[in-house]
Amino acid sequence: MNREQYIKIIEKELHSINKVIDMKILQGVEYKKEAMNHKILQKKMRQHSRKNFLNRFITVLPQF
Repeated sequence: MNREQYIKIIEKELHSINKVIDMKILQGVEYKKEAMNHKILQKKMRQHSRKNFLNRFITVLPQF
């Protein structure tokens, strides 16, 4: 599985968790467990979608 596929899977899971959270909010039910899962998935998303600092530095360097 490559990076793009992994990110798409995380995005799909985030959308499904968002739907569950929305339904629980409308029903007035606690959604603590789903909120924690959502937070973990967001962290994974940021981790795998950001570029490496050195990679960014090297791409900017030739501009000078």
